[in-house]
Amino acid sequence: MPTRLILLGSTGSIGVSTLEVVAHLNQLGRSVAVVGLAANGAWEKVFLQTQLFGVKRVALADPAAAAQLRQAAPHLEVFDGPGAATQLVEACHAQDGATDVAAAIVGFSGLRPTLRAAQLGLRIHLSNKETLVAAGALVMGTAQQSGAVILPVDSEHAAAFQGIACRLPAPFAKGAVDAQVAKLVLTASGGALRDMPLADMKNATAKEALCHPTWKMGQKVTIDSATMLNKALEVIEAHWLFGLPGEKIGALLHPQSIVHALVSFNDGATLAQLASPDMRVPIQAALTWPEAAPAPGPVLDPLTLTGLEFAPLCLERYPGFALAHRAISTGGTSGALLNAANEVAVEAFLAGRIKLGRIAQIVAEVMDAVPAAPADSLEAVAAADAKAREAAGQRV
Repeated sequence: MPTRLILLGSTGSIGVSTLEVVAHLNQLGRSVAVVGLAANGAWEKVFLQTQLFGVKRVALADPAAAAQLRQAAPHLEVFDGPGAATQLVEACHAQDGATDVAAAIVGFSGLRPTLRAAQLGLRIHLSNKETLVAAGALVMGTAQQSGAVILPVDSEHAAAFQGIACRLPAPFAKGAVDAQVAKLVLTASGGALRDMPLADMKNATAKEALCHPTWKMGQKVTIDSATMLNKALEVIEAHWLFGLPGEKIGALLHPQSIVHALVSFNDGATLAQLASPDMRVPIQAALTWPEAAPAPGPVLDPLTLTGLEFAPLCLERYPGFALAHRAISTGGTSGALLNAANEVAVEAFLAGRIKLGRIAQIVAEVMDAVPAAPADSLEAVAAADAKAREAAGQRV
């Protein structure tokens, strides 16, 4: 069937790469139509995207930007405000027969439209890890009830998905992965500061932390990579995606970013997925699943695989990583608390209000101060998010 795609977060790095993959697949004769675009406020960039891909419906969170877009392009249907992306999902599903949603909005703001897509039974290409970190039980439970399929787009989770799918039919039955997998290891580049002396790292500037050596990502994800809280979020995401307990999920430092995940099975075999550090690879894997298509870029040359390095994570350097297993074992809204506190702390660091080393401290302090509650509804998760943001703001 033709894919009719809603792209949430179209102007970010994942969104732009997704549109590149769509263009590539259509050139190959695949039928991928973009029926909706959502962004924050870059209306001129969104307008250009609508022209290039023939999109008629748009959501902009910034009402002022939406007003400018309406004036420039009166033929477009434009939703605006905090609920705009959710309205877009509903409209494209009802009026355009949308089949897929690429969830690439960064942060907690991506939860509501992604949850709505799950309720509607759409196929979700998930790169917004915060959705499962904050509300994993709710989103995965909703998807199971509606028949929605969640395909991971984060390079590590896409790699793990492919490795597990070599042994088990996907989508995976409840408990099936835990029954056969002994260990899932996600790899981590170490971010921009991996070789900086520890004493200097705690006081690193935003400019230094944003110079990622292998990946081109947005500011929030790049800072998370430098603190390794990004990997903490990914461990929690993997817990929900694959139904694995926290003790079966770990991480290794791998500066080359070639091996993206390793899956060790109970029979002693370990499968590793290797690919160039190019987000178009996992994006295309989700768009074409369960089939495949020629790569949008150069295929990895095995003759270049000399000198691959692996090392354990140093928790003294990356104290935020340990918070992942704490959130999994505590359960409830603990993941929402972690995520919200981290978002506030990263924003404060980028604004020059706190030091880099303070980010993980603030997250831990908020998790200490705000009790976790059952995460059995969107309202409960949103309430935890608000409390954590308030507590983190006070500490900033």
